[in-house]
Amino acid sequence: MNTVSPTTDVKDFLSQEPIPHFINGGFAPGGAKPQAVMNPATGQPIAQVAMARAEDVATAVEAAHAAFPTWAALSPSERAVRLHRLAEAVEANLETLAQLEALDVGKAIEAARGFDVPFGAECLRYFADISVRAVYDRPLAVKNIEARVHRAPYGVCGFIFPWNFPFTLLCWGIGPALAAGNTVVVKASEVTPLSSLYFGKLAEAAGIPRGVINILTGTGPEAGQPLAEHPLVKRMSFTGSTPVGKLIGRICGERLAPCKLELGGKGAAVVFDDVDVDAAAEGLAGAITLNTGQVCCTATRWFLHEKIYDRFVDKVAQVLKSTRIGPGLSPETAMGPLVSQAQLDRVLGYYEKGLAEGATPVVTCERPAVPGAEGGYFVSPHLLTGSDDNVCFREEVFGPTAYLVKFKDEDDAAARVNRLAYGLANSVWTSDLTRAQSFAEKIVAGNSWINAHNVFAYGLPYGGVNLSGTGGGVNSPETFDDYLRNQTIARPL
Repeated sequence: MNTVSPTTDVKDFLSQEPIPHFINGGFAPGGAKPQAVMNPATGQPIAQVAMARAEDVATAVEAAHAAFPTWAALSPSERAVRLHRLAEAVEANLETLAQLEALDVGKAIEAARGFDVPFGAECLRYFADISVRAVYDRPLAVKNIEARVHRAPYGVCGFIFPWNFPFTLLCWGIGPALAAGNTVVVKASEVTPLSSLYFGKLAEAAGIPRGVINILTGTGPEAGQPLAEHPLVKRMSFTGSTPVGKLIGRICGERLAPCKLELGGKGAAVVFDDVDVDAAAEGLAGAITLNTGQVCCTATRWFLHEKIYDRFVDKVAQVLKSTRIGPGLSPETAMGPLVSQAQLDRVLGYYEKGLAEGATPVVTCERPAVPGAEGGYFVSPHLLTGSDDNVCFREEVFGPTAYLVKFKDEDDAAARVNRLAYGLANSVWTSDLTRAQSFAEKIVAGNSWINAHNVFAYGLPYGGVNLSGTGGGVNSPETFDDYLRNQTIARPL
């Protein structure tokens, strides 16, 4: 496969030994030993990055705390101008950012060019514009009291992001916080930190004041936990696995700091017998191959009506087997490698455990040979079927896989969908839109999509319930409101 040649900016950025943190408007080495970032298409290192310890986190938090009064004192319009400039800088560096995403995440570069980077820039503009239109003072009708509710930013907001969509999630998280007048400290994933660290370079160039945005790389115990524990962090946001989310939630709960948790899922797709089989098969195949299945909200349990089961399986198998697998930097690639050796071991391990518990392969899991990318963490998209008790039905695999079950009765299908304690995203596939709306309400999730999966747009709230999250969602005006605290101001008359 042909691959894209890295830009000069990419080469220069990766040549740093190591790539530093972005703290207080400048670049700083970390206190921990630098770590290699691996190219998942080859299994070889592509850069060294600085790693943070608790003292580095403290420095970043203190810088954000010092910058907060000045940033919060700007008018919403003044902050919005700076965020629009930052969005313009992102767009001007689209190719560099897309290449960095393709290199360290392994995702198809066309996906990074077409979605991850431009959608991130759009996020900055969306929340900047909301901030200008927002109402920050609301008068209250109270007898014999002149009163109002004033909405003000919290202060320093901490963010811990995962490795699967580093750039998009960075913008989704910090965009509304900055627009509301908060300052931010980000702990980027040590597995895929490159685009986040480059974003610091863009913030500096776009004129974001010193200390408003701070970005570090580090492990959870050495950097993430100290960030959640820091007393100057007034609001916390974590995106990642449910077990770690519970830990962050406990830490924040002990110091009564508000915490937003965007966690894992085990999404269901329910396909009725009146569906357009070809379109539904294409759609669900695309759901599990998107980002190599490393998407928390993707559909990994497929409930197929018994009348169309065989036709659906035949079609989706054709689609999956024709998926172009290759390195992220190839424009021909539809699905890249998994992000790391650990993730490859996890996906293969779940496949073997599923088989051991009695599952039957519908599309087998293989390690495809990719010319010029030997040593990469490649795996083919695959499907299993069997009992609802199988581990691959119950647990999040986070790879290009789904577990298939037949259904006949609509109420039984809803009950089986709701059997698990997750609640992030499900989809309903049918030509009967009345039934689609009704069934979408029955299945428990923060998001129910109709005749599509993985539906994102600004203004469309996205969040989870149950084990999939708490404390608010992303991408909507409500997200902006999350980063403002209410303060009652009253004067007796």
